[in-house]
Amino acid sequence: MNHNILVSKKLAEKIPEIELSCIECDVEIVAKNNKLWQEILNKIDSLSSEMEVEDISKIPALAESRRAYKLCGKDPLRYRLSADSLLRRVVKRNEIYQINNVVDLLNLVSISTGFSIGGYDSEKIEGEVIFGIGEENEPYKGIGRGELNIKGMPVFRDSIGAFGTPTSDSTRTMVTENTRRFLMIIIDYGKSGNIDEATEQAIDLLNKYANATKLENKLIQNNANNL
Repeated sequence: MNHNILVSKKLAEKIPEIELSCIECDVEIVAKNNKLWQEILNKIDSLSSEMEVEDISKIPALAESRRAYKLCGKDPLRYRLSADSLLRRVVKRNEIYQINNVVDLLNLVSISTGFSIGGYDSEKIEGEVIFGIGEENEPYKGIGRGELNIKGMPVFRDSIGAFGTPTSDSTRTMVTENTRRFLMIIIDYGKSGNIDEATEQAIDLLNKYANATKLENKLIQNNANNL
């Protein structure tokens, strides 16, 4: 992988069961893939007919994500996780935003599993990546959200600073039509969901709809070597 990825000691102490499935690959970006979008529409139809809004909090992966936010000091209802926001749109409006094939397939995995998933342009990340907890007044500009208060929020940092949270990825490392190397991180806070199944789905979709090549997958767990 282009980047070494670790969980900070501070975050690992609060959430010792944490696991990260990191997938990195070269991709081909297109504005829309019709077959992928039809697959997404089919999933939306299925979920919206089977679920009510109150059912979202019962999804194991999402329930553990909310618990993790509370343990880190963040209100998961005020700062909704991306998976939570996506599923609420699916259930209430039968829709999600269409961005590009790579972001769209990431969102499909998220609504299918309940995991909040980060998606980044790997070439915009500098150096080692540490998954830690946001600090007071730490600068962060979220996609579609502007300045975001990330204090007490799980956050990915590189040598430049914070670039990803489970609520909103940052504009600095966002995936665009110019992205060539893509990093996807599936976050499991409590071994609550099937991270292996989510990983398999993500890899399958990347191969099918983004012509993924040079693909690498690594599982990061809490260990004694945390910073």
